Amino acid sequence: MSKEDRKKIPPGTIKEIGIAWTMPFELVVPMLAGGGIGYLIDRWSHTTPLFMLLLGFVGFGVGIRNMLKAVSTLDKTEKNGK
Repeated sequence: MSKEDRKKIPPGTIKEIGIAWTMPFELVVPMLAGGGIGYLIDRWSHTTPLFMLLLGFVGFGVGIRNMLKAVSTLDKTEKNGK
């Protein structure tokens, strides 16, 4: 990539692409971690998949919150930059 090509890329584009690539992980990883911990609790306590489902939904909520936080941070930096 030459210096002329780098000048054509808008300054915030790389950061936006990076945030877009992390979004699926921000949603899936907390949900899998919560479900996995719930699965271990269910095996330990010999219960139905109650804790797995409960903690999986909690993980999903945490993932949504993390995604919204990342988008709002990006939005704030975009407004301050303009």
